[in-house]
Amino acid sequence: MDAIKETHFNFDGQTNYYKGKVRDVYTIKDKYLAMVVTDRISAFDVVLPEAIPYKGQVLNQIAAKFLQATSDIVPNWVINVPDPSVTIGRICEPFKVEMVIRGYLAGHAAREYAAGRKEVCGVALADGLKENDKLPVPIITPSTKASVGHDEDISREEILKQGIVDEADYIQLENYTRQLFRRGTEIAAKQGLILVDTKYEFGKVGDTIYLIDEIHTPDSSRYFYSEGYAERQESGEAQKQLSKEFVRKWLIDNGFQGKDGQTVPVMTPEIVSSISERYIELYEQITGETFVKPEIADVVKRVENAINRALAYM
Repeated sequence: MDAIKETHFNFDGQTNYYKGKVRDVYTIKDKYLAMVVTDRISAFDVVLPEAIPYKGQVLNQIAAKFLQATSDIVPNWVINVPDPSVTIGRICEPFKVEMVIRGYLAGHAAREYAAGRKEVCGVALADGLKENDKLPVPIITPSTKASVGHDEDISREEILKQGIVDEADYIQLENYTRQLFRRGTEIAAKQGLILVDTKYEFGKVGDTIYLIDEIHTPDSSRYFYSEGYAERQESGEAQKQLSKEFVRKWLIDNGFQGKDGQTVPVMTPEIVSSISERYIELYEQITGETFVKPEIADVVKRVENAINRALAYM
């Protein structure tokens, strides 16, 4: 199977190139971004040595679907999706916060709560909650967007005090975040899923706020299966999740958690194929649609041609 491990294109009007963990981003005319969602995969802050066929397509198409499905709530950065693995959009000046919203006590919030901290990002949590319980109302727990190192929790009060976002814009970001989460929850429910928590990123062009980056993908969101949720909570069982947790589990089972001195286990063709198949399953479960594999075998050339065709009309 062919996969997009990396790209090295040179487009007309190209003014910058950025290689992230899983994305290659080309700046065009200092006005547009052509984002290639590659098939690289990361875990424990490490990019694994083998690319996973169709992974980038899965994430890009899920994001495209949900951005379109929420465009009546807030405008987004997307102009064109010329290829299953590519999104072209407008450059926005990003707000330096990520708007994390949680409907359940899971993940980071659950760990903080278990450690005795009954407050997350300035938001008080009730007594007597257990991991994966539904919260009375969804809570917004922002984090800073660090240019170096890890993002950090921050309260609404600190964001305003430090002038990271002005108050009028921040109130709008909160409103958009709640509306987007409500829509995502409704869509997930139709697929037999619970949208547990997620994050949104926003940017600005002039006076207009845009939703940027990806939304509601298994890389940016946590999903539980609705069926059996209540029974598992009652019995204290772990919830059945829809995420890339299976990749982390395989790494842990093979002695790797990204720590010094540890070596990434050998990713055999069988392992790569099985991870690819799981990502396709994620796509079909989240979207309710059948995954379609592109017919063109040379995926890197296909992507380059698609971007060139799209840019010719911009």
